[in-house]
Amino acid sequence: MNEVARHKPGPSPKPPLKSKDIRGAKYLHNILDLLPALRSHRDCPNRELHYDEYVAHVLLYLFTPALTSLRGMQQASTLKKVHSRLGLKRFSLGSFSEASRVFDPALLQPIIEELVGQVCDLGEQPKLSALDLAVTAYDGTLIHALPKMLWALWRCDEHRAAKMHLEYEVLKGVPTHATITNAHASEGAVLRAHLAPGKLYILDRGYADYALMADIRTAGSSFVLRLHNNAVYDLVEERPLSDAARQTGILTDRLVRLGSKFAPELRDRDIRLVEVYVRDTDKLLGRKRKRRVASKKTYRTDGGDYTLLLATDQLDLDVELIALLFRSRWQIELFFRWFKKVLEADHLLSLSQNGLTIVAYCALIASLLITLWTGRKPTKRTLEMLSFYYAGWADEEELAAHIEALQPADA
Repeated sequence: MNEVARHKPGPSPKPPLKSKDIRGAKYLHNILDLLPALRSHRDCPNRELHYDEYVAHVLLYLFTPALTSLRGMQQASTLKKVHSRLGLKRFSLGSFSEASRVFDPALLQPIIEELVGQVCDLGEQPKLSALDLAVTAYDGTLIHALPKMLWALWRCDEHRAAKMHLEYEVLKGVPTHATITNAHASEGAVLRAHLAPGKLYILDRGYADYALMADIRTAGSSFVLRLHNNAVYDLVEERPLSDAARQTGILTDRLVRLGSKFAPELRDRDIRLVEVYVRDTDKLLGRKRKRRVASKKTYRTDGGDYTLLLATDQLDLDVELIALLFRSRWQIELFFRWFKKVLEADHLLSLSQNGLTIVAYCALIASLLITLWTGRKPTKRTLEMLSFYYAGWADEEELAAHIEALQPADA
């Protein structure tokens, strides 16, 4: 082995963090008044980092692309700008690590609920706004973990992952609750533990469990859920379709009795089954779909046109509205991308399940603050402008002008 191979140069050291790199502090003024209630939690005379300070540091990390590591956060805590504008003091790495294990994430949920209550219906789906139930998408996404995170069970000892189970309110365009588990945790079981009345749950095939559907009804809520194409049912009634419904891709609208003697949970009531034809957009655009490994250790092959089989207990809704409800579920997938690619909240600031839950809750708070400030879900252009501002390429006047242009003319 030659001398060059034995002494490969490592990555270049990052330049020291400067006060001008901390540009997201103004967002935090909307939340600092809600954090003092956390101060007394698990307090003791020798604690250096309190719960409210810990949350403020994590939020500052989420709003500042220049901060990419825990040591970067510690360096930022030494800057005068952070001290004067946010009242935060320097912390040690040991106190930050200890804080992630002892503070209770559940104390952040009332703050999230208060912020959600301040967000209004964005008015993007007027047909859905007329519903009496809160349209709520629910799904899970993987967060890759380190082998040393023994609690994060996944494929094997060398491949660990956590899973974030998210509740997302579609009409407001905001997340409302998150739960962090290991990747093997049952999505249906987590949802069952958090069922609430007055909601219309929009669910994908991973939640296709007849017992869960019955539990949703028992909780005083409803569902629009995609079934597997091999679902077993007995036909009760074939409903007629209008020409407008057929033009939107709806193939059938039926009343059925789902299940069998081996799955009798829904056999005592009528369930509506809507079949929707979906064209493969990749095929229409001439793109070739790549094969990739799915989260359930199966392979997804080259796709084509396909059919959605949607089950709902809403028997009187317009059939086109049912298809629109399920189409709105895609918003939660866009939020997962925002969570990972823009906020980069899946970076491991903590290796414990408790610490990851706190970071996830802080990411929800950060998203709610931006929605409250802009008055709508960030578009791709808004995300670009925020990035330009964070990087120092756009000043506050230019960012404010962009946000002002987003407001409706009659606002």
